[in-house]
Amino acid sequence: MADDGGRLVLITGGAGFIGSHTADALLARGYRVRVLDILDPQIHGVGGTRPVYLDPRVELIVGDVRNRSDLAGALEGVSAVYHFAAQTGVGQSMYDIQSYCDVNINGTAMLLDVLGNVSHRVQRVVLSSSRAVYGEGEYRCERCGSITPPKRSREQLESRRWEMACDRCGSVAHPVPTPEGKPLDPISVYALTKRVQEDLLRMFGATYGMRFVVLRYFNVYGERQALNNPYTGIGAIFTNRALMGQDISIYEDGQPGRDFVHVRDVVQANILALENDLAINGTFNVGTGRRLTVLQLAELILQKIGVTVRLRQTGQYREGDIRDCYADLSHSTKVLGYRPSVPFDAGVEEMIRWARTQPVEDRFAEAESALKDRKLL
Repeated sequence: MADDGGRLVLITGGAGFIGSHTADALLARGYRVRVLDILDPQIHGVGGTRPVYLDPRVELIVGDVRNRSDLAGALEGVSAVYHFAAQTGVGQSMYDIQSYCDVNINGTAMLLDVLGNVSHRVQRVVLSSSRAVYGEGEYRCERCGSITPPKRSREQLESRRWEMACDRCGSVAHPVPTPEGKPLDPISVYALTKRVQEDLLRMFGATYGMRFVVLRYFNVYGERQALNNPYTGIGAIFTNRALMGQDISIYEDGQPGRDFVHVRDVVQANILALENDLAINGTFNVGTGRRLTVLQLAELILQKIGVTVRLRQTGQYREGDIRDCYADLSHSTKVLGYRPSVPFDAGVEEMIRWARTQPVEDRFAEAESALKDRKLL
């Protein structure tokens, strides 16, 4: 398929949550969009068909990013690539190790291998990375100043000492916004695969002169998130459980901090990464710069839905989870031009309205059981 003025964009994994919203935005700006997606049953259901929300103008190729011929065909005439195809979620990655490495690392390697060995017109690759690559976020000790403490030990977690401690003086450390320059310290298989994706793309870019942009998404939520995937974002999990009248499990003490960013703001960053030349070869946080606790998220969802279900604070913890991380947006604002605009309350209300229209299936107990069986919970 021939390119039309350099306006054909490929989105790997584009039939999913963030990819489909990005496709909508690209179409609105006059681009033509092609999607390569395997239609993973965990996201799209068994025997997955084209999602009803995927704009009919999107050219959908059902294929695998790990398959050379699928990729070569999908890249024909393309001027830019959004590489979103990946296995996501911390918990599952800690036991489904081979699958996460295969899809995330080998899929990225195959994309770059094809770009390095066939004739193409691709001028830019945008990678969806994750705040998970940081491990714990940035912290500050009142005595010692800015610190980057190591992950919490199993002994610490088993004794329910949840807070991070200064690795110099032992005092309780307090979370502060995390900049892109923080040393990376991934503590889950998922996080490690995202760091490898970044490293592969940077090495390829330096070797072949390929322009690229790395976007580190924080905790994305919104319409079209896979409600029935028990390893999806916690906003979708909590919403799904509440709509079914099921108790919501809150790990640790409910106070882990996250940066919940609406998918529309993520799409804003995606478009800027494609169109802003100042972004070339850069790495950018995509969040809100605002810290909210997991307990605050759960309470807001219950309030908006108007149901009374139990928030079970079990004191359990999950291997691979961090205590805190929220975004420092100074670099993203200055260079990328990114400014989040969706108020959290309004974003949650939109997600709930959409979720009410969707069929729901409770697979949370199945996911918890898988973690418990492997002593990961």
